Amino acid sequence: MRLFDTARQAVVPFEPGPIVTIYTCGITPYDATHMGHAAVYLTYDVLQRRLRDLGHATRCVRNVTDVDDPLFAKARELGVHYLDLAAGEEARFERDMEALNALPVETPRASSAIPDIRGFIGMVLDRGVAYEAGGSVYFDVSTVESFGSLSHYTTDEMLVLAKERGGNIDDPNKRSPLDFVLWHPSADDEPAWDTMWGPGRPGWHIVCSALAMRLIGTTIDLLGGGADLIFPHHVCERAQSEAATGEPFVKHWMHTALIAKDGEKMSKSLGNLVFVDNLREVYDPRAIRLAIIEHHYRTEWEWDDQMMPRNAARLDAWNERAGSNPDLLDDVRARLDDDLDTPGALAAIDAAAATGAGVGEAAALL
Repeated sequence: MRLFDTARQAVVPFEPGPIVTIYTCGITPYDATHMGHAAVYLTYDVLQRRLRDLGHATRCVRNVTDVDDPLFAKARELGVHYLDLAAGEEARFERDMEALNALPVETPRASSAIPDIRGFIGMVLDRGVAYEAGGSVYFDVSTVESFGSLSHYTTDEMLVLAKERGGNIDDPNKRSPLDFVLWHPSADDEPAWDTMWGPGRPGWHIVCSALAMRLIGTTIDLLGGGADLIFPHHVCERAQSEAATGEPFVKHWMHTALIAKDGEKMSKSLGNLVFVDNLREVYDPRAIRLAIIEHHYRTEWEWDDQMMPRNAARLDAWNERAGSNPDLLDDVRARLDDDLDTPGALAAIDAAAATGAGVGEAAALL
């Protein structure tokens, strides 16, 4: 199998051991599952299916960020407790993923990681790569010579993205604008936990590092998420994790392209969303899955109203050709091994179905 690695900017061999460890950055549960969410997680689902087909066991961890600013803001807006909102939306997300036939994964909550986060912050403070200021604890990016190398962005580009994505580059307590928060005081209506550096709550990036270290270990075979997480989230995760352990954090970085609707990135902030649970009222979830994976995971694409009718028809054609076809199965395997070429795999199955050949075993890989 060969996959594109974000850090190396190339399609390279992916050669894990018998047990493949995967971490995917999960949802902040304050709204319904949209097609952007589904596209990310189905990518790693297809990857796991092929790895298992190759004889590997897979262990995938996907966190639930139930301690985060967007969740608190939505709970305030609705006048509900943030944990009640999180529980309801997490359950809705899980129903959607089950309907889309996604394999079960481990789903630890950020709130479960507080003891791990305390210990993690203690480690980086002891190593002199973090500092306390203004009631917060920050990671000092100047201590990491390669900071940002994963993203291949310049410092100026990172500053722009940090400002856009909640980095608070104008925080007067920071030594450098790109330093990022590990722990900070909570607002009056937000949860707070006691620590030796003051009560508060964790920053965004440290949660994934702490959970990955607890559940998987110091080094992960593959870490993934949407391309918008490359910076700052994954750059910061890598910096703090490797500073804490002295070990490589991730062997292979895999990111999915963003999805657009009406000419803009599909996002909660813009409101240009297509929700999975709404589509499920009209279409077979298997057709929704096909509509997503007919696009290559690294290619940006835009939602259009013909996607679902087209893939509903595709599903019908496949269902009529459920028999075995070893040659097709080998072809689909080869396409998935070529940087997870799901569009090529679908095209091969379509061609076989059009001739009346069986497609069942090959379709099951997708």
